Amino acid sequence: MASMLEFFNSFTPPRLFVRYSRAMRLLPVLLFLASLYGKAQPRPWWLNLPAAPLPEKILSGRTAVIYMPGITETDLTALHQRLAQTGIDAVTYAEADRVFASDEVTSAFAAHFSQREIASLIFVVHRENLWHLTVTAFTGSPALVPGNQPAWHVADSRLAEALNALYRTALNQYRRQNWLIADVPEFTKTISLFTGNRNERFAYDLKVDGLAVEKTGEAAFDAALEEIMQAYPLKYKIVERNTPVAELRRQGLTYVLRLVYARNIVLRELLGYAVNPGENALTSVTFSNGQEQIKTLPAHAYVYKVYVRHLDFGHVYLGPKWDADTTWQQALMNFIFGMRTDMRIN
Repeated sequence: MASMLEFFNSFTPPRLFVRYSRAMRLLPVLLFLASLYGKAQPRPWWLNLPAAPLPEKILSGRTAVIYMPGITETDLTALHQRLAQTGIDAVTYAEADRVFASDEVTSAFAAHFSQREIASLIFVVHRENLWHLTVTAFTGSPALVPGNQPAWHVADSRLAEALNALYRTALNQYRRQNWLIADVPEFTKTISLFTGNRNERFAYDLKVDGLAVEKTGEAAFDAALEEIMQAYPLKYKIVERNTPVAELRRQGLTYVLRLVYARNIVLRELLGYAVNPGENALTSVTFSNGQEQIKTLPAHAYVYKVYVRHLDFGHVYLGPKWDADTTWQQALMNFIFGMRTDMRIN
């Protein structure tokens, strides 16, 4: 896609965080929100890709399927079986909020897909009583779909009919070469997200080393960000987005602040926490007026989580307690006050 911002624009909710709504559309970690399943679902960006024939390797290479949360296992099984009959070797399935939880997460999935020699991507959406299938090539781009990359599209009120159209088109265009295809779909829930060590604690080196906090370029959001960061008691600097690491290091910055966004249980899986699939709610630590409180959030509520990453070695520091929250502002305050409490900083 042209940029991650286009993706997040597609899923900005109409009523959440009114004061910062325009700014949030530009936050490169904003994805799906509670209105995702409402009647007025925004149109996913991949449905706007220009039309093209199916990718050349759709019947000869491997395919990854990215689907919107909420599609049932029964429908996914039927989808996989029909893809196999077509000759499409769908070797991995992943939910869209899992793949697009942040730019870094998307890049990690892209690396994972490259390692698995993925040649094509299929996006599956069920919205407004229509099933949409979008098929495009995977070129190894960290954004998964770069620029205005063309794609093949079909939409139908019945999943079976949309799959029949894919079947006919694929076999009319190409000769099937995939024959050894798994009978059931394989779901990817965790990948190698971090290049360094994963730590469930705060980075005590922040008492000496500076923290880089990236702007979004949107004045309203950046103003709110700067206001909240005033509660951060250690050395930090608000920097332009995509500032080279060498320049950040020259400015004395060693760590960078990171924010991820997805369903509660999905974020825990992505970040390497133990998860009970049957859990309906998760406990989170939050702060009000600087005082620690415990709150319970639904396992499938969409939440934000803040952590820091070492610029040189990739080590990540998640904090000793799960402190995800339903707004980015509160998640950031949870991180700041949790660190102040843990490090005994006034």
